[in-house]
Amino acid sequence: MRKKDPEVFQTVSDGLKKLYKTKLLPLEEHYKFHEFHSPALEDADFDNKPMVLLVGQYSTGKTSFIRYLLEQDFPGMRIGPEPTTDSFIAVMHGDTEGVIPGNALVVDPKKPFRKLNSFGNAFLNRFVCAQLPNPVLESISVIDTPGILSGEKQRISRAANEHGPGYSEYRKCAYGGYDFAAVLEWFAERVDRIILLFDAHKLDISDEFSEVIKALKNHEDKIRVVLNKADQIETQQLMRVYGALMWSLGKIVNTPEVIRVYIGSFWSHPLLIPDNRKLFEAEEQDLFKDIQSLPRNAALRKLNDLIKRARLAKVHAYIISSLKKEMPSVFGKEGKKKELINSLGEIYSRIEREHQISPGDFPNLKKMQEQLNAHDLNKFQPLKMKLLDTVDDMLAHDIASLMVLVRQEETNRPQQGVKGGAFDGTLNGPFGHGYGEGAGEGIDEAEWVVARDKPMYDEIFYTLSPVNGKVTGANAKKEMVKSKLPNTVLGKIWKLADIDKDGMLDDEEFALANHLIKVKLEGHELPADLPGHLIPPSKRKIPAE
Repeated sequence: MRKKDPEVFQTVSDGLKKLYKTKLLPLEEHYKFHEFHSPALEDADFDNKPMVLLVGQYSTGKTSFIRYLLEQDFPGMRIGPEPTTDSFIAVMHGDTEGVIPGNALVVDPKKPFRKLNSFGNAFLNRFVCAQLPNPVLESISVIDTPGILSGEKQRISRAANEHGPGYSEYRKCAYGGYDFAAVLEWFAERVDRIILLFDAHKLDISDEFSEVIKALKNHEDKIRVVLNKADQIETQQLMRVYGALMWSLGKIVNTPEVIRVYIGSFWSHPLLIPDNRKLFEAEEQDLFKDIQSLPRNAALRKLNDLIKRARLAKVHAYIISSLKKEMPSVFGKEGKKKELINSLGEIYSRIEREHQISPGDFPNLKKMQEQLNAHDLNKFQPLKMKLLDTVDDMLAHDIASLMVLVRQEETNRPQQGVKGGAFDGTLNGPFGHGYGEGAGEGIDEAEWVVARDKPMYDEIFYTLSPVNGKVTGANAKKEMVKSKLPNTVLGKIWKLADIDKDGMLDDEEFALANHLIKVKLEGHELPADLPGHLIPPSKRKIPAE
C-alpha cells in the first residue's frame, strides 16, 4: 500500500534533480552502479541545453556539417580529407570566442562535463570546448568527435574481437590511451540527438564504426543518419548506396523502426551533380525541423533518459545481489568467482524469469563479465528491497506526475526552436523551400496565376448548368471527383475555393478549385489557408484610401 502522495514539483528540471538524488542515487551507490555503467548525474545534466552528437568515420564531413549549421568557423576547427579532428570538441555558446581545455571544463559546475574526469588525462588532453557567440548555439550545443578509424586499425579490431577481453585495451591504444566507445556511451546517455554521418561517395562501414554504433545500444531512439556528399554521385548510384546503407544499418542497429536517413550535401559549396537538388532541399528541411524540435522536447528526453537509467539500475542491483548471495564466505572464493562470471548468462536468464524483466534491459554480457573480473564479489551488497521499492514507487507514481508537468511547461512556454545560421537561410524569400512551387506558384506575378488555364476550366464550368453565374455543390462535386482524389482532400479544396462561403462556386472559384486539384495531383501539399496571390482579383479587398 502506498504511504504518501506523489512529490509536488515546481519545474520539470527541479523534479528530475530531486527524484534522482533522493530515490535513484541511493540504489546506484549501494550497488556500485557508477563503477560499471555511468557516473552519477549532476545538476548540470538536468539544466543544460539540448546537445547534438556527431559521429562518423573520418572525412564524412562532420566538422563541415557544424560549420554549415552555424554559418561560421568555430575555434579549433580543422577540415581536410585525412583525420583532422582528433579531439572531442563541444561547440557551445559563449559571449566571447575561445577554447577551454578539457581539464578546465571538468571542474566547471555549470557545464555538464564534470564526470568525464573519470576517463583520465589521456582523454581530457583531447577534449575541448569551443565557445563563440552564435544564435544557433543559444538553443543547442554540438559535440564534434574524432573520425572513426578504419583500414589497418579495422583489421586489428577484428583480431581483438576474436580474442575477447583485450578489445577495450585495443581501443585505448587506437585512440591515444582512452576508451573511445566508453566516452561515446557517456555522451549518448546525455545528448538529445545522435547524428551518424556517412559519405555517399565512398560508403564503407568499418568494423570499428560498427562497434561504435553497437555501443549506442539503448539510445536508438536518438539516432538519425545523414548520407552526406550525395551530390557527388549520379541518381542511380545514389539509390544503390542508399539501399546498401539501409541494409548495413539493419544488421548493426537493433530497432523495430527503420532509422531515418537524410540525404544531402551539407556544406556551402556548389552541388557537383545538381540533378537531385529538390530532394536535397526537402531532406535538409526535414532534418532542420528535427533539430528545431529538440529544445521543445528537451524536458521529455531527460525524463525518458532517467526512466532508462532507473531500469538499468534495478537490473544491476539484482545482478550484484545475486552474485553476492552465491559467494562463499570463507573458502574457495576465487574458484567460485570464475564460475559465477562464466555462468553470468544463466544468472541473467534466472533474474529475467523471477522478476519479469525484458532481456533488452540487461547490460552487455561480455562487457559485464570483463568488469566483474576486476571486482571483489564478496564486497558486493545483498538485496535490499527497500531501495528497489523506492525506485519502483518513483517509476509508478512520481514520473507520472512529472509527465503532466512536462505537458504544462510545453503549453505555457512560447514556441521554441533553433534560430540563426542555416536555420534562417531558407525561412523567407525566393530561396525558401518550395517557394514558387505548388500552391506558391505565381506568388511574384502581377497576373492571377489561375487565369492561365481559366479558359479551359470555363468550358467545363458552363457544362455544369450554372444558375446566376454559379454552380451548385452537387454539380461541382460530379466534376471534382473525376480527379480521383479522396473526399477529405476534395473537401479541403472546396473550403479553400468557396471564398464567399455561400456553398456554391462562381467561374473564378471553380477555376481556383481546379487549380488546387492540379497542385495536389502534381504531388504538392495544399496550404492551410489560401495564399493572397491565389485569391481571385474580383474578391480581393480594395484597400481603403
